[in-house]
Amino acid sequence: MKASSFFTKEQQAHIREAITEAEKETSGEIRVHIETHFSGDILDRASWIFKRIGMHQTKERNGVLFYLAVRNRKFAIIGDAGINAKVSEGFWDKIKGIMEDDFREKNFTEGLAKGILMAGNQLREQFPHLATDVNELSDEISFGDPDLTGKG
Repeated sequence: MKASSFFTKEQQAHIREAITEAEKETSGEIRVHIETHFSGDILDRASWIFKRIGMHQTKERNGVLFYLAVRNRKFAIIGDAGINAKVSEGFWDKIKGIMEDDFREKNFTEGLAKGILMAGNQLREQFPHLATDVNELSDEISFGDPDLTGKG
C-alpha cells in the first residue's frame, strides 16, 4: 500500500473539507502528511516532517500536523509551540485515542476528520480568526518525502 493511494479521491476530499472547516474561524493551520513507511521513532519523524513542510513558520506558531505512516500502521499529532502552550496536558492524547478507536474499525477517513475537527475547535478557542488572517499553509494532503512536491 502506497501513501498516495491509501485514501480514495473522495476520502481525500472529505479530509480536505475537514481541514477547511477546522480552519474556518481560526488563524491556526492544520496539515495532513502521509508516508508509506518510515524508520525510527514516530514522533521524531513527525517532528522532522513538521519542520520540513514549514509548519513552524506560522505567525502565531499555531500549526498542527497529523502524520500517518501507512505500512507502519502508526500516526502522530504534532502541535507547534503556540498551540501547545495553550492546550491542556493530554489534549493531543485525547484526540489520538478517539482517532485510534475509528482506526481499529478501519474507519481511517472518519477518524482523521474527527481529529482534525477537534484540533480545529481548540484552535478556534485559543486563536480566533481575525480580519487580517490569511491561510498561511496549504490545505492539501501531502504525501511521501516533502522534497517530492507532494507526490509519493
